[in-house]
Amino acid sequence: MKNKRKETIKDLFDLTGKTALVTGASGGLGRDAARAYAECGAKVALLARRKEKLEDVVEEISQLGGEAIAIQCDVTDEEIVKDAVEEVIQQYGKIDILLNDSGVAVRGGVHNLTEEDWDKSMNTNVKGAYLLSKYVIPCMIKQNYGKVVNIASINAIIADKNDLFIRHSYNASKSAVLGLTKGMAASYGRYGITVNAVGPALFESEMTKDTLFKSDEFLKGYSKMNPAGRPAEKGELNGTLIYLSSDASSYVNGQFILVDGGISIV
Repeated sequence: MKNKRKETIKDLFDLTGKTALVTGASGGLGRDAARAYAECGAKVALLARRKEKLEDVVEEISQLGGEAIAIQCDVTDEEIVKDAVEEVIQQYGKIDILLNDSGVAVRGGVHNLTEEDWDKSMNTNVKGAYLLSKYVIPCMIKQNYGKVVNIASINAIIADKNDLFIRHSYNASKSAVLGLTKGMAASYGRYGITVNAVGPALFESEMTKDTLFKSDEFLKGYSKMNPAGRPAEKGELNGTLIYLSSDASSYVNGQFILVDGGISIV
């Protein structure tokens, strides 16, 4: 039976009673998202390779009055992913929300990328989302409800000609995430499951703070081009994630929402 339609706008964004599974939750956008889910009432399962970092996030959520568990997980390893999902279900009984946020950005063009670098991007960014979805979707089908949000990137549709920032494997992998999102959305909508993707532009994170944010030339150029006149600030992705993860987006499926300050339109 599908969930009953909530009556007020405030209720539509309420995640009380929901369980969210977040990959890449040890830092950056995943960590921020996990906190946001907890603040909206969800119980949160945190997955990443760095268990000690996850424990820090569990403590932060606990201090907010929320509940979370930390599970060490390599999203590219099927058996590890399967065990992690089973652990979440054993702990919380269900998974209502899946945020696929694990990702890497390997610098280089096809002329100088190693096969290892290519595989690293595709395995983490695409295979990881596939494996988590493979083991979470059956749970969602059984309960006839689910919200899957895949973190893609503005670089799924926009590339950079600056040699310092060419990342062809990142472009390809994030474009693949959009294809996966559409396919899943078309197949699983009948089960009360929505699948959408988000395309962040430039946010400071572990992935960008030592590269893009260290180039004054790049930041000046980016800010000049972007209608917002600046990179994104911490937390500015959370509203979109909560919207797509809540009943407020009950009829939004297979979409790609850019959170980019408008840079994609100029």
